[in-house]
Amino acid sequence: MLRAALFASCAMVALHTHAQAPIVGGAPATMLELPRLEGDIIINGRLDEADWTSAGLLEDFHQVFPQDHAPPTQATQIRVFYSDTALYVGARMFETDTSTITDRVLRQGQSLDSDDVFAVIIDPYLDRRNGYRFEVNPNGVRWEGLFQNIIEVEGNWDGIWEARAQRDDQGWTAEIRIPFQSLSFNPGSATWGLNFSRIRRQSNEIIAWSSFNREINPSTSGIATGLAGMRQGVGLDIVPSMTLRRNRKFGPGGFAENHYEPQLDVFYKITPQLNASLTLNTDFSATEVDDRQVNLTRFNLFFPEKRDFFLRDVDIFEFGQIGSGGFNSTSGTGSSAASNPARQNARPFFSRRIGLGPTGAPIDIVGGVKLSGRIGDWNVGSLLINQDEFGALDSQNIFVGRTVLNVGSRTQVGAIVTDGNPQGNFDNTLVGTDIRYRNTAFYGNTVEFSGFYEQTDTEGLPDSDNAAYGVNFFLPNAQGWQALYQYKRTEENFFPAAGYVNVTDIEDHHANLGYRFFMAPGQLFRSVAVVAEGYRAQNLFDGSLNNENIGLRVTSFTNTNDNYFSRLVYFKEAFRQPFTIYRASDGSRTITIPAGEYAWYEGFVGMSWGGQRRVSGRLQLWNGDYYDGSHLQKTGDVTWRPNRNFAINLSYTENAIKLPGGNFTVRQFGLNSQYAFSSTLSWSNLVQYDNVSENLGINSRLHWIPRAGQQAFLVLNWGLVDTDKDNQFNSTTGDLSLRFNYTFRF
Repeated sequence: MLRAALFASCAMVALHTHAQAPIVGGAPATMLELPRLEGDIIINGRLDEADWTSAGLLEDFHQVFPQDHAPPTQATQIRVFYSDTALYVGARMFETDTSTITDRVLRQGQSLDSDDVFAVIIDPYLDRRNGYRFEVNPNGVRWEGLFQNIIEVEGNWDGIWEARAQRDDQGWTAEIRIPFQSLSFNPGSATWGLNFSRIRRQSNEIIAWSSFNREINPSTSGIATGLAGMRQGVGLDIVPSMTLRRNRKFGPGGFAENHYEPQLDVFYKITPQLNASLTLNTDFSATEVDDRQVNLTRFNLFFPEKRDFFLRDVDIFEFGQIGSGGFNSTSGTGSSAASNPARQNARPFFSRRIGLGPTGAPIDIVGGVKLSGRIGDWNVGSLLINQDEFGALDSQNIFVGRTVLNVGSRTQVGAIVTDGNPQGNFDNTLVGTDIRYRNTAFYGNTVEFSGFYEQTDTEGLPDSDNAAYGVNFFLPNAQGWQALYQYKRTEENFFPAAGYVNVTDIEDHHANLGYRFFMAPGQLFRSVAVVAEGYRAQNLFDGSLNNENIGLRVTSFTNTNDNYFSRLVYFKEAFRQPFTIYRASDGSRTITIPAGEYAWYEGFVGMSWGGQRRVSGRLQLWNGDYYDGSHLQKTGDVTWRPNRNFAINLSYTENAIKLPGGNFTVRQFGLNSQYAFSSTLSWSNLVQYDNVSENLGINSRLHWIPRAGQQAFLVLNWGLVDTDKDNQFNSTTGDLSLRFNYTFRF
């Protein structure tokens, strides 16, 4: 029934198209005609070249937070123009008291969540769905991301662009050059979506040129006109890399090996809208390590993708809004009821499956090609990877194809195909279709609907009960009423080998309803959100309960970037087989929860302090019953930034669990230190430990970025283990890598 409805909806929408109207939230869009200049701008952050006086000038900014569309407390001037090869943006952020400027980050590429920020948002297709976000802080540190699912930003994407900033007695200035070769766009279109935003961390004030309902994303951007004759050169980036590595394994059967690994990445713009990528002998040794997680549930964990090759054009491969709906601490929307693995369940393509074995061991990628971008009204993406053999795993070819038809200004209809099994020797194929509708002018609100259907064909599994499908409804408002409802059905034999499955033979419901109140100016709290939320999963084979939770959450946001939150949750869980919740690393004991049905309450309180301070951090406390016992979780982290060069973060989580079958305590510890010698050279160190695996991991990275597209890494990974728990750690593995890469752009 649902399958037929989805395909019928796709067919109906495909017959109904209309042109993009220049509106934002039902009102005429803010517009700017961009002048074209041919001057030679030196990007140094000073705005002293004569061409800036001929650039388009914007001064009509308004607050988004704390008061929507109120005048900003400080003035901002933006000057914009373009040449045949790049978009230029110059910004002056006035400050009457320059001591309030926050610039604690000097390390290139680091998140700027603690700093004052100037941001440029570009929607080159003016489709209100996709785009780029470029940020710079007063130290000239760059950060960039791709919009996916319209409101979410994938910050692991790396783009090539230039930015510099300077402080003076009037505030600070930023100078930005974004090459057209770093963007995908339609050269026949004279209009782009464009927006600018500024964040002042001391007062937590956010201003924008164009916004609606407190949203700043491609759906609310203004319109830039007058664009013509943009060139991307040959459109070719050649990126050779060389990695020198020494691996060592300690203990019985230990060894030491040296590796010299060249790599080549080639990126070519077949058209300004369509990108082709080639990677040979791909090496990911410089990729940041994962944050350690300890699993206290019956379900798989989910780790995000961090590898550059897979992150390029990652937004095109998003499907069915799977993974959306989680709580967003910035906007205050979303839900805490469904865990991230539960929301990600049934994802048809998850690149993390490629190049990593079932235990997380890296598998060599011999080569890969990717074609992604836009052809007319179609978004297209295809990926073909050849993965090397590994142990008993044969060499594998993995293919992913994705198409999305943009129907008018509000609707998308898509399809996806995957073929290949990166972690097994049996054949697997998946096909799926999805539809999405988003309206930002629904009685003053934003409303979204989406649905998807996918089916797998797996060697050795029956050709029945092999589908997954679902629907999503969102009212993702940052003010007033907010709501969501998600339904997902994942059948027993559904197996996306190139995707992600948390659990099968299940259907779940995820919902919330809440209201965010905004306070009058001068109050301690900027806003308070009260949200009721819940999640329920049922077993398909008999309709019985698997697990559920129902909660009430209250979240308060202050004008100084602090959060206070509390949550009361009722849990219920049932399982037919005993569940081993704890197993000592030395095998000396296990703790098992007997099969049965359990219900309990837990309470949660927490607070976080804004990162603009020298000392910031977070404290959280969970307490209550737990299955047939009790649970007390204490979490804290503190960050000290005495200056812009140095930062150190300590984090600690302790779960004390008491059960009839035994008591145990799980502890996780993390230490992260960073020293930035300059905005181009930094040294970071990460130490992680947990007392379940008794593993101690050390990651040390010296990172040099003389300019965007050029970088060098010296990375040390060291693993130790305390097998007999006598606080004496023995080395298990060591890996030292030196890597260089340089982008030749034509």
